[in-house]
Amino acid sequence: MTAEAKLSQRIEQLEARLRALEDAEAIRELKARYGELVDARYGPEGPKPAVELEPIARELAGLFTEDAVWDAGGRLGRCEGREAIYQRFLEPTLLASRHLFVKPRIRVEGDVAHATWDLLAPCTTPDGRPHWMAGVEEDEYARTPAGWLHRRMRLQPLFFEPRN
Repeated sequence: MTAEAKLSQRIEQLEARLRALEDAEAIRELKARYGELVDARYGPEGPKPAVELEPIARELAGLFTEDAVWDAGGRLGRCEGREAIYQRFLEPTLLASRHLFVKPRIRVEGDVAHATWDLLAPCTTPDGRPHWMAGVEEDEYARTPAGWLHRRMRLQPLFFEPRN
């Protein structure tokens, strides 16, 4: 192999590695925005009024592909499709929440990516009781013309316990 061919091959390898890093960072940013918006549905007095919830729910739904599945399990439910996800986020089930996604493990494979996140969410139930919720989210993402979007989001709850 000529020196020029080796250099060309090395540049291609570096470009592929850089793209994978940039893709993983874009997915981290997507997840951060998701957490910000889910929590933005609540104000100091509980869920925000419908007029304020609507644009938040619309932006949240826009973080998902048209055929996405949002599955939070049992009491939180499952939605299929962007419109169903939008409708779900119009109706908060808590008085407050703070989603903390940690320990991301992101694998990019071309135009599809998979990630696992640990979730810790201090929250307040409708009866005013503070709780800790923890779980693991397993996500699938798709590269679209608009950038990376959630295709599947599945929460596996580990516990939902009162906090003191």
